[in-house]
Parts: sequence; structure tokens; C-alpha cells
Amino acid sequence: MRAVVRSRAVAGGGRAVEVSPERVTGWFDRFAHRHGGIAAAIATPDLVAVTATDGATATATVPFGPLVPPDDQRLAVAVLELHLLRPRRVGLLLVRLGGHSIGIAYDGKIEQSRTDRRLLHGRTAAGGWSQRRFARRREGQARSVLHAAATDAFEVLSPQLSILDGIVLGGDARALDIIRTDPRLAELLARAEPRILDIPEPRRTVLDEAARRARSVEIIIRD
Repeated sequence: MRAVVRSRAVAGGGRAVEVSPERVTGWFDRFAHRHGGIAAAIATPDLVAVTATDGATATATVPFGPLVPPDDQRLAVAVLELHLLRPRRVGLLLVRLGGHSIGIAYDGKIEQSRTDRRLLHGRTAAGGWSQRRFARRREGQARSVLHAAATDAFEVLSPQLSILDGIVLGGDARALDIIRTDPRLAELLARAEPRILDIPEPRRTVLDEAARRARSVEIIIRD
């Protein structure tokens, strides 16, 4: 059964794909085949960049860095694969306005979790005073949902922070921006990876998938 390849457009042209550790070498081999071979490869502590003979590039931002670059840059992809395959214990914080899911995963498998789904009323078509009252009610519900998410993140992740290799976020960017303002999570969120996973409403099955995706690397291709 073939794995699902996640792809998205990126600013400035090109696309980004998620590649699991076990598929990294094969993915770069196929990239080389499609573009006439490899002209250059470079590894730094933060990224691995491969340039094909026809000028196409594939750039991977190193998760859970820094990467130790090889003396021989021709080994850049092999060193990236070894870095990705290292088992890690990762904190997961998935938040949308409809709920949240918090977990700790080791090597892609959940060890501990907490999930909460809450009702958030949709918009109303009514106008005037009723609409303002509804908007205030919805705003209050949103604050309650996000406060609960921050509390669960603090209770589940903060006691384990010393043994975590990093934090992976997922969900709605606006909700996460509000979560970031909670002072209890300052130390925790300072360890967060730059990439934010695009996920549906958080639930346990979504958390399980996010744990697997957290092991992957995002590669940006520009032809």
C-alpha cells in the first residue's frame, strides 16, 4: 500500500512535500532521476540542499537540529536520513477552535495524551443587538476553549519538558498565536519546531497521525 504524499504550494513558487525518514534516500534518488542527475549537494546545521543538473532544487529544513554536516558533502542526504531516523521523544500540541489534542510520542507512537472537544457556535445571520450578543458569546467560548488547551498543554507537556527532544505544533495558526500569549507555556513553546502541521479537528486519531508526521522532513522543490 503506497504512503500518502502530502504536498502544498509555497510562497515564491514551488511546492513542499512531507517525506518520512525511511523514504528520504529513495525520494532524492527519484528527484535526481527526474532532473538529469545531481550537480551539487550541501548540508549545514539547518538545511540540506540538493541542486539537479537542470537547475531544479530540493531543500530540506532540518527538524530537531542541529545537523552535524559531513566532511564529504556528497553524503549530505545520507547524513540527513540518519538524523531523521534517530528515535526521539516529542511533545505534540494540536489546537483548533473546536478542541485540542496534546500528546507525548516516542519514535512516532503516542505514550501519553489528552484530548478535549468543545462546542463553539457558528456565526448567526441575525443583525443588530442579537448579532453583537452572539459575537460576545462566541468570543467567550473561544477564550474558554483556548484556555483549556493551554492548561492541558501545561499539565501534560511541561513536567516532561526536560526529556523532550522538541515540540511540534499543529492546527489553526490564529488559535496557536493566542496560545502563545499564555505565560505558562513560554518555556515550552520556545522549544517548538518552526513547521506547523496542517490538521483537521483534533482528536485521538489525528494525534496518532501527527505523531507519525512529526518524524518526517518537509522538502521544498523548485523546478
